[in-house]
Amino acid sequence: MPAPKSERLLNLLIMLLVQRRPIAKERIRELLYPDSRPDAFEKMFERDKDELRSLGVPVDVATIDPLFEDEVGYRIPPEAFALPDVELTPEEAAVVGLASRVWQHATMAQATSDAVRKLSAAGIDVDLDALDIAQPLLTAEEPGFEKCWLAVCERTEIEFDYQRPGADAPLTRHVQPWGVVRHAGRWYLVGYDRDRADERVFRLSRVQGEVRLVGPPGAYDVPEDTDVRSIARRLAPPTATEHAVLLVREGAGHGFRRSATRVEVGVPGPDERTRWDRVELVRQAQGLADDVLGHGPDVVILEPAAVRAQVVARLTEVVGCAS
Repeated sequence: MPAPKSERLLNLLIMLLVQRRPIAKERIRELLYPDSRPDAFEKMFERDKDELRSLGVPVDVATIDPLFEDEVGYRIPPEAFALPDVELTPEEAAVVGLASRVWQHATMAQATSDAVRKLSAAGIDVDLDALDIAQPLLTAEEPGFEKCWLAVCERTEIEFDYQRPGADAPLTRHVQPWGVVRHAGRWYLVGYDRDRADERVFRLSRVQGEVRLVGPPGAYDVPEDTDVRSIARRLAPPTATEHAVLLVREGAGHGFRRSATRVEVGVPGPDERTRWDRVELVRQAQGLADDVLGHGPDVVILEPAAVRAQVVARLTEVVGCAS
């Protein structure tokens, strides 16, 4: 059975990116499309190649051997695929940071490892440094995240059992997913609820069991001008807020600074390599530990005490695993 389209594109991207030399089309078929007939392979390969190029991926065609110019192969030059140095505003950097959280979902990391292992086992000379252009940082822990994200990408309807607060038992919901978004420290699925005939948001941590794909890809269209983040803010239930106090290294923590109620500059910090600022803000405690840890040694949380304890416990666990 052919691999799902998203997996096939990811494997093709990785294969062409880690090549030190162009790889022949027949070799690509052997490794990535082994169960396809020659005519089916030609169609799938051309579609996949065009789709990568439509996403801005530079798929190059070059001769494999200078002495035989009629034998061509394919490769993605890392230097052409990598982004040049970009200066971002704090708001733009926050958006890029959120996008990286999605890409760094554990499934993507596993898919990359599987693809590289498959290539190495086949005797392909791979350049692992080329993969540094997309390095993982954060993950989404909800079990339903992978299927929901796949359904959003492929426009496939889904169904799942959803436990609402106060309900005796979960109800099965049928949804056309429009997007997956992080709001107030939680992951939400935004989409059209066919049972309610209206747009709805679903907190992924309340999904019971597996998310099930229903029907073929491309079964629906997302309405034009849909802003899933705005919908999540409007429909998600309000979350209790707390007063937080952070020590933030100079030049770091722009997301915290942007929502701060008070910033005191030049205060004593954990080290003297740079200046530190004391940042106070009011926000949801849910997800605050994740955001602090995501800044590494550049942010230290002082209050609330419960969230500080979470951060300390998780860092202690990491140190224990490394020792």
